[in-house]
Amino acid sequence: MIYVSRQEHFNAAHKLHNPKWSEERNREVFGPCANTNWHGHNYDLIVTVKGQPDPETGFVVDLKALSDLLRTHITEQVDHKNLNLDVPFMAGLMASTENLAVAFWEILERELPSITQARLHCIKLYETPRNFVEYYGA
Repeated sequence: MIYVSRQEHFNAAHKLHNPKWSEERNREVFGPCANTNWHGHNYDLIVTVKGQPDPETGFVVDLKALSDLLRTHITEQVDHKNLNLDVPFMAGLMASTENLAVAFWEILERELPSITQARLHCIKLYETPRNFVEYYGA
Protein backbone atom coordinates (compact mmCIF):
# COMPACT_ATOMS: atom_id res chain seq x y z
CA MET A 1 0.00 0.00 0.00
CA ILE A 2 1.31 3.45 -0.93
CA TYR A 3 0.28 6.55 1.03
CA VAL A 4 0.31 9.91 -0.77
CA SER A 5 -0.27 13.22 0.97
CA ARG A 6 -1.08 16.74 -0.18
CA GLN A 7 -0.82 19.82 2.05
CA GLU A 8 -2.97 22.92 1.67
CA HIS A 9 -3.16 26.11 3.71
CA PHE A 10 -6.01 28.44 4.63
CA ASN A 11 -6.85 31.20 7.09
CA ALA A 12 -10.14 31.31 8.94
CA ALA A 13 -11.81 32.85 11.97
CA HIS A 14 -14.05 31.17 14.49
CA LYS A 15 -15.08 31.15 18.10
CA LEU A 16 -15.91 28.30 20.38
CA HIS A 17 -19.23 29.01 22.02
CA ASN A 18 -22.01 26.80 23.27
CA PRO A 19 -25.24 28.82 23.03
CA LYS A 20 -26.80 26.68 25.79
CA TRP A 21 -24.22 27.99 28.28
CA SER A 22 -23.77 31.33 29.95
CA GLU A 23 -21.02 33.66 28.77
CA GLU A 24 -19.20 32.89 32.02
CA ARG A 25 -19.33 29.13 31.41
CA ASN A 26 -18.18 29.58 27.80
CA ARG A 27 -15.19 31.65 28.97
CA GLU A 28 -14.43 29.11 31.68
CA VAL A 29 -14.39 26.16 29.25
CA PHE A 30 -13.09 27.77 26.05
CA GLY A 31 -10.97 30.63 27.43
CA PRO A 32 -9.84 33.14 24.80
CA CYS A 33 -11.30 30.90 22.07
CA ALA A 34 -14.76 32.12 23.21
CA ASN A 35 -13.82 35.72 22.36
CA THR A 36 -16.99 37.59 21.38
CA ASN A 37 -15.16 39.19 18.45
CA TRP A 38 -13.81 35.89 17.09
CA HIS A 39 -10.18 34.91 16.57
CA GLY A 40 -8.29 33.41 13.66
CA HIS A 41 -5.86 30.68 12.73
CA ASN A 42 -3.49 29.87 9.91
CA TYR A 43 -4.57 26.29 9.27
CA ASP A 44 -2.57 23.61 7.49
CA LEU A 45 -4.48 20.67 6.06
CA ILE A 46 -2.75 17.43 5.09
CA VAL A 47 -4.85 14.89 3.20
CA THR A 48 -3.47 11.37 2.80
CA VAL A 49 -4.86 8.84 0.36
CA LYS A 50 -3.84 5.21 -0.05
CA GLY A 51 -3.78 2.78 -2.90
CA GLN A 52 -1.68 1.04 -5.50
CA PRO A 53 0.13 2.92 -8.26
CA ASP A 54 -1.60 2.93 -11.62
CA PRO A 55 0.49 0.74 -13.97
CA GLU A 56 0.33 3.33 -16.76
CA THR A 57 1.14 6.49 -14.75
CA GLY A 58 2.86 5.15 -11.67
CA PHE A 59 0.56 7.42 -9.60
CA VAL A 60 -1.69 6.47 -6.71
CA VAL A 61 -3.38 9.80 -7.37
CA ASP A 62 -2.67 12.66 -9.72
CA LEU A 63 -1.52 15.29 -7.21
CA LYS A 64 -2.60 18.16 -9.47
CA ALA A 65 -6.11 16.71 -9.59
CA LEU A 66 -6.07 16.22 -5.80
CA SER A 67 -4.88 19.80 -5.30
CA ASP A 68 -7.65 21.11 -7.56
CA LEU A 69 -10.25 19.02 -5.72
CA LEU A 70 -9.03 20.28 -2.33
CA ARG A 71 -9.06 23.88 -3.47
CA THR A 72 -12.53 23.67 -5.00
CA HIS A 73 -14.30 21.72 -2.26
CA ILE A 74 -12.35 22.72 0.85
CA THR A 75 -9.95 25.65 0.69
CA GLU A 76 -12.12 28.04 -1.34
CA GLN A 77 -15.02 27.28 1.00
CA VAL A 78 -13.16 28.18 4.21
CA ASP A 79 -10.26 30.49 3.33
CA HIS A 80 -10.67 33.97 4.85
CA LYS A 81 -14.10 33.00 6.15
CA ASN A 82 -15.74 32.88 9.54
CA LEU A 83 -16.29 29.16 10.18
CA ASN A 84 -19.27 29.91 12.44
CA LEU A 85 -21.07 32.23 10.01
CA ASP A 86 -19.85 31.79 6.43
CA VAL A 87 -19.39 28.05 5.88
CA PRO A 88 -22.61 26.16 5.15
CA PHE A 89 -21.20 22.70 5.95
CA MET A 90 -20.31 23.92 9.46
CA ALA A 91 -23.82 25.27 10.19
CA GLY A 92 -25.07 24.04 13.54
CA LEU A 93 -21.70 22.56 14.53
CA MET A 94 -19.22 23.76 17.11
CA ALA A 95 -16.43 25.22 14.98
CA SER A 96 -13.73 23.09 16.62
CA THR A 97 -10.79 21.71 14.70
CA GLU A 98 -12.14 18.24 15.40
CA ASN A 99 -15.51 18.97 13.78
CA LEU A 100 -13.82 20.73 10.88
CA ALA A 101 -11.66 17.66 10.19
CA VAL A 102 -14.73 15.39 10.20
CA ALA A 103 -16.56 17.75 7.82
CA PHE A 104 -13.54 17.75 5.48
CA TRP A 105 -13.48 13.94 5.57
CA GLU A 106 -17.16 13.73 4.61
CA ILE A 107 -16.63 16.09 1.67
CA LEU A 108 -13.53 14.29 0.43
CA GLU A 109 -15.03 10.83 0.82
CA ARG A 110 -17.81 11.97 -1.48
CA GLU A 111 -15.59 13.80 -4.03
CA LEU A 112 -12.41 11.68 -4.18
CA PRO A 113 -13.85 8.92 -6.42
CA SER A 114 -14.20 11.49 -9.21
CA ILE A 115 -10.39 11.67 -9.57
CA THR A 116 -8.94 8.38 -8.30
CA GLN A 117 -9.55 4.85 -7.13
CA ALA A 118 -7.35 5.56 -4.10
CA ARG A 119 -9.11 5.70 -0.76
CA LEU A 120 -9.02 8.40 1.85
CA HIS A 121 -6.67 7.40 4.66
CA CYS A 122 -6.23 10.40 6.96
CA ILE A 123 -7.04 14.05 7.46
CA LYS A 124 -4.50 15.95 9.55
CA LEU A 125 -5.52 19.50 10.39
CA TYR A 126 -3.16 21.89 12.13
CA GLU A 127 -4.81 24.78 13.94
CA THR A 128 -1.43 25.99 15.18
CA PRO A 129 2.05 24.49 14.78
CA ARG A 130 1.52 22.74 18.14
CA ASN A 131 -2.20 21.90 18.02
CA PHE A 132 -3.59 19.52 15.44
CA VAL A 133 -6.06 16.69 14.97
CA GLU A 134 -5.92 13.52 12.90
CA TYR A 135 -9.00 11.77 11.62
CA TYR A 136 -9.15 8.34 10.01
CA GLY A 137 -12.89 8.10 9.42
CA ALA A 138 -15.67 6.66 11.49
